Amino acid sequence: MGRFILRRLGVMLLTALCLTFIVFWLTNLYPNLEKLAKTQGNFRMSDEAVTSYLTREGYLQPLPVKYGQWLGILPGHVFTDDEGKTTGRCIAREQLPEDAPRFCGVLQGDWGYSTVFKDEASNIIGKRLGLTGWLMLAVMCVMVPSALILGVLAGMREGSRTDRTLSTFSIASTATPEYVSGVIFIAVFASSAFGLKWFKGSATSAMDDITWANFTLPVITIALYGMGYIARMTRASMTEVMTAQYIRTARLKGVSFPNIVMKHALRNALIAPFTVIMLQFPWLLNGVVIVETLFNYKGFGWVLVQAAGNNDIDLLLGCSVVAVFVVLVTQLISDIGYVFLNPRIRIA
Repeated sequence: MGRFILRRLGVMLLTALCLTFIVFWLTNLYPNLEKLAKTQGNFRMSDEAVTSYLTREGYLQPLPVKYGQWLGILPGHVFTDDEGKTTGRCIAREQLPEDAPRFCGVLQGDWGYSTVFKDEASNIIGKRLGLTGWLMLAVMCVMVPSALILGVLAGMREGSRTDRTLSTFSIASTATPEYVSGVIFIAVFASSAFGLKWFKGSATSAMDDITWANFTLPVITIALYGMGYIARMTRASMTEVMTAQYIRTARLKGVSFPNIVMKHALRNALIAPFTVIMLQFPWLLNGVVIVETLFNYKGFGWVLVQAAGNNDIDLLLGCSVVAVFVVLVTQLISDIGYVFLNPRIRIA
């Protein structure tokens, strides 16, 4: 197991480097850099002024050098103008150049500066990630138990009326996009159109104080969309297990149907859904963009949209690091959990 985890960590590190390099390359294409320069100056800047700004900020260096400086494995960019004033990536405001560190990248905890929010990118991401974390926790607490119950009930008796009804519900929930169900929920439960003002159509107040009224609709909107997929996977796995030879043997021995389901079928049926459940974490982190925008909940997804729309390079790169980290860590946990759940894999 230790060797397996070490191999997986090595693959994760290589994957993280490749993915972050691709994102870094895409965000540092010259049209993006030109737009950044004109956003920080003015849109009537001449080509010479754009080149001067990009040279001063170190954006025109070779791509591997910029990537190494961003990671923190190469010394930070330093620029000295004609008047002898020295600026650079590692030189903070009101700091003398000789007092600045040589390395100041992601590995040193310096994620850059947001040109839109005028704050450190790490501070913005940390705050917004915490808000999305609460949303993800609430969604998982609603979505996973509900989906497993639906899947198990549908898979216990394949072809029954209960199976057909729950399967139809699962397919309908997955086939309905979040922006459609969200708008429907707002129209029905948060507006005066139907006379039901049970919940709030905006979740902005939930950023300071989470209540039943301001947090229910975004949670249900996300949970309903992901619930159907997990339920379908659980149902398929449960159906396969219920036709296995050891289940038939248990029935012939007179074991009650509830005991067959709970003691024999359920554990084996949860092996496949476990992997699917772990995949929901990266999906939730990046998939909440629509819901957070729809309900005006300014979490990680909202910041990602703002960074991409305003060409905020450092903030966008920071968001990509978080997304890559979450994907890789959840995949590692999924692989380890699958080994423990499946005895055949563990023995092999």
